[in-house]
Amino acid sequence: MLFDSTVRRELARGFGATLVVILTIVLTMFLIRIVGQAASGVVAPQDVVLLLGYVALGHLPTMLALSMFVAIVVALGRMYRDSEMAIWFASGLSLTRFVRPVLHTCWPVLVVVALLLLFVWPWGNLSSLELRERYRQRSDLSRVTPGVFQSSSDGRRVFFVERESLDGINARNVFVLNRNDAVESVISAHNGRLEAVGGDRFLVLERGQRNDIDLKNGERTLSSFEDYRVLASEGAARSVENRSPRTLRTIELLRQSTERNQGELVGRFGFMLAAANLLLLGIGLSATNPRRAGNWNLLFALLTFVIYYNLVTLSQSWVASGRLSMGLAMLGLHGGVFALALALLWWRDHAAVTRIGRRPARRVAA
Repeated sequence: MLFDSTVRRELARGFGATLVVILTIVLTMFLIRIVGQAASGVVAPQDVVLLLGYVALGHLPTMLALSMFVAIVVALGRMYRDSEMAIWFASGLSLTRFVRPVLHTCWPVLVVVALLLLFVWPWGNLSSLELRERYRQRSDLSRVTPGVFQSSSDGRRVFFVERESLDGINARNVFVLNRNDAVESVISAHNGRLEAVGGDRFLVLERGQRNDIDLKNGERTLSSFEDYRVLASEGAARSVENRSPRTLRTIELLRQSTERNQGELVGRFGFMLAAANLLLLGIGLSATNPRRAGNWNLLFALLTFVIYYNLVTLSQSWVASGRLSMGLAMLGLHGGVFALALALLWWRDHAAVTRIGRRPARRVAA
């Protein structure tokens, strides 16, 4: 049918252009943030691109839903401004008739959003967390760049290495400043290497000296050593119970029915239902007056999108904290938005007819 093909072509064209713009903006923002984290020593510089990919996959469902919502509002709004809607309405079509071509165009996007939220979202969060934890649990010596002073992760130690071997384990001319509440130690050694004992890693220094300063009375102590060990990093093993619900698979969340896991389920299924409800909301919010300049309906639609997604996040936190049950959060929020979208479509279809039908009665009464 000509009507369906026209609407689907407009939606597909607008969705592609909107998705490219949103991806460019969002990826640029994330790239700047991750580069800043790499510069501050939170993530490894060589993992910036990989971490950007994980973060982009995690936020891709939101970008797809927003692109689809904006494409619907912009495409149908253009039809209102160019008086194409007046032609379709004069042909006997109603606004609810636009639901079918919109669903035919957007159902693949909804399927991709569901797959990303159910499977890719936890995998991306887990991979991103492993990258950050792996770099954080590396020894302080392995973070040091030769010729540059580098502080440890807890800020109590400062390392300086003149040069290191190709394997990154052995170092030459090591300088360590270790400070605690009572003593400040300055350690220098000719050689240094790493040794793993259990889950801990030690920095073994050879042929050096240690200068201790008592911070309370200022007493100094100088000693020489042939072999000296400094704790570089402590092993930290995370159990499945201590993992964040964001990193758990959906089947694991269903099996372990805790409040935190239910909150994560509300978030995942909630964003899926929100993407579907936005289709109906976009059709109702796209109506505009062709005689009025501006595109206020798009601004109002974007505000609606922000409020809706913030409500989904808020309901997720309420379920995770035990303030709200999972069923009530899903039914109350998404059922209410679905009813609101249907009421908006009904009002758009029948408001004008009702006003026209009332005018003759008023004239007869006069």
